[in-house]
Amino acid sequence: MLIPLSFYAQNKAEQALENFSKKYPQEKVHLTFSKTSYLAGENLWFKGFVFEGYSPSTISTSLFVELYDRNKTQISKKLIPLMSGEGSGSFSLPENLKEGVYYVRAYTTWMTNFSEDFQALRPVVVYNPSSSEKVSIDSNSRWKASVFPEGGTSISGLNTKFAVRIQSAASIGIGWSGYVIDKKNPEVKITSFKGYDENVGSFSMVPDPGIQYQLIVEDTKGKKETVELPISADTGIHMNVINGDDAIKFSLKYKNIDPEKSYKVIGTLDGRMAFQLTAKKDKIYGIPTEQLINGILQFTVFDDQENIVAQRLCFVQPGIIKTKKPEIQSLSLNTSPRGSNSFVLPSQTEETNYTVLVADDKTETTEDENSLLGTLWLTGDLQSVIHRPSQYFSKNLNAEALDALLITEKWKRFDWRTIMSGTYPIIRNQPQSYISYKGKVTIQGVPAPNTDLNLIFKTGDSNTRLHQVKTDANGFFVLNGLVFEDSIQFSYQLNEQKKIPKEQVQVIFQPNYSFIPFRGTLPETNYVLSPRLPADQPDITVQRYVSTRKMESSINEKATLIEEVKLTGQRKNKTKKLNDELSSPLFRSGNEVVFDLLNDNNSAAGATNILQWLQGRVPGLTMEFSMGNYIPKFRGGTIDIFLDEMRVDPSMISSLSTSEIAMVKVIRGNFVGSFGGGNGAIAIYTRRGGSSGTISDPYAPTQLKQITLTGFDKEVPFITPEYTSESFRNISQDLRSVLYWNPFLQTQPKEPANVQFFNNDEAKKYRIIIMGYDTDKGIPIYYNEILP
Repeated sequence: MLIPLSFYAQNKAEQALENFSKKYPQEKVHLTFSKTSYLAGENLWFKGFVFEGYSPSTISTSLFVELYDRNKTQISKKLIPLMSGEGSGSFSLPENLKEGVYYVRAYTTWMTNFSEDFQALRPVVVYNPSSSEKVSIDSNSRWKASVFPEGGTSISGLNTKFAVRIQSAASIGIGWSGYVIDKKNPEVKITSFKGYDENVGSFSMVPDPGIQYQLIVEDTKGKKETVELPISADTGIHMNVINGDDAIKFSLKYKNIDPEKSYKVIGTLDGRMAFQLTAKKDKIYGIPTEQLINGILQFTVFDDQENIVAQRLCFVQPGIIKTKKPEIQSLSLNTSPRGSNSFVLPSQTEETNYTVLVADDKTETTEDENSLLGTLWLTGDLQSVIHRPSQYFSKNLNAEALDALLITEKWKRFDWRTIMSGTYPIIRNQPQSYISYKGKVTIQGVPAPNTDLNLIFKTGDSNTRLHQVKTDANGFFVLNGLVFEDSIQFSYQLNEQKKIPKEQVQVIFQPNYSFIPFRGTLPETNYVLSPRLPADQPDITVQRYVSTRKMESSINEKATLIEEVKLTGQRKNKTKKLNDELSSPLFRSGNEVVFDLLNDNNSAAGATNILQWLQGRVPGLTMEFSMGNYIPKFRGGTIDIFLDEMRVDPSMISSLSTSEIAMVKVIRGNFVGSFGGGNGAIAIYTRRGGSSGTISDPYAPTQLKQITLTGFDKEVPFITPEYTSESFRNISQDLRSVLYWNPFLQTQPKEPANVQFFNNDEAKKYRIIIMGYDTDKGIPIYYNEILP
């Protein structure tokens, strides 16, 4: 039973935690790659998942991804849009890139306000047989052992659980062991144990007062290390936790302390208050886990002066990992050389994004080392090196090993003493909505305050559109929430009755975002570089990569001639293509719902008014009937209506036949085209292509001053051979390890997602990985299986 805190006069801890959790939410990034190693000249595809705690982040809409060499020299950088916390991109590795270990760093603007240790930094091996040096696995295992008493305290006479942690650049492997001795009597083993895995082991003992104990750890190669245990104290508090799937039980044991004395215990989960109670000596308290979610639970014990006397981390319900396993339907597998394979992911009630990777079963993936689940629940919140964190959330997970691992860790997202003193992180970098530019208008070098500026640009439908902005008192304006790839070219002119020569008008744009330099130290790996000798031959993996690289150019060339293959690689469905053609960059948002009436009428054909038809189709959107018109509102606030991106009155929509409409999008919140409106909008696009709202003379922008703005980096399409086509029959050898990669496979209502891939020349089994997030249930979607 939980006992509420009632008699403590000081509540600094609770107040500090509430302030921190509200004002300083924490993000983490999971990176997954198309494979674990690459050949110079290949494309490195990646997918990023950004979480706020244990849910997709709503804080950031852009992900910064950088590629470094081992000297911390930046090779390339990418700016990626985030849709519901997900984004994908690619690096084109140069042909002349030297062989070695490289690092991919990923972070958001908001994350740069906190420790760099929580940013994603993943090593990746790049091979190049032409390099003078070759990379190989370091066979010299260098490791260090440390020992940690449960709760942070070792009290003489009290039975104590100790966790032993192995830290190394390379995995020590399983099979290591250890034993404890009295330093003065080394011939007698007091207790012994075997490591659970390559990270951790544990043992229990009752320490005697004044004895210097030593821990002897030995690996499978015979290397030994001696670690001195902390000498147990004669007075103090020891915390014991028993972690079960139904409840987490704990108790406090005292020595030489008033047995009637009580202590405040606070449990935090995801940096927020999970429970609070007053605990007394030897009483067992149970925290029901049914009220909690999977994640790291932090116990902190305070005395009556709010000094910390014990701390402990544990995982909530380690034996009941809550995930959603996607249902694979219509599975058709053909393991013959170049055979066609397919399966279907059924439609959902709402649009769902899946990341799908298919490889041959011999291929290692980055999910084998650190899975999406491992980042979400473990490594995303811890700073130390953990080997194969994915194992703690797999079918064969060892809950006792995970518990021992967390005894050796400390929660460092915040420090109790720091926040209780009133010291909080300094926020220097505020996240912007997607791409943001700040502009300044000057006339003959003097700022132009409160001035209307016309921005003119061409869209994908070859029309020329005009949007108007107004400067502030200092001549500045902001374009916030832009969503476009590569670049966009604007022409501009002042909207003044008195014509001002264009030579006297200047508009300067400055990005409101920036890549933040990496100041930390790159982590060690278990790879070393050595001179490449003339007799050295590439190993089988590199040989396969070289063979695949040779066939890639042929595949790409043939794919550009075959439309269906090209579309397979672009990951864009018909609705996305229509959205790109009809809507301008100023009317795109990561928080939009698109209805495609051209390719799927969505039963709108029989509707007399498109606004009435929208009623109930978008959460939070309502229609209020007033004066013969439907007035759209978001949660009580009236929103604007745009017809072919021109603001119109609701009365104009009532006479518009749904047969004339190609697409409708409902945008939540602020976007660039609203120019100040923050509640949202309904944008309606006609089948005529948007004649209203366009400039009559399509050549007019060329007569005006122009400027180019840079957008998000475009991802290289992942293209595979289409062996049903005659064009691919002459490919001599297919040794591809990655058979399918799609970082944004969408399912929509009434529209299942189809996956089709072709086998290489050798694979007899396939590793299929599917990842995503179920926002309704608040749990990750995860599938990682070898079939058949």
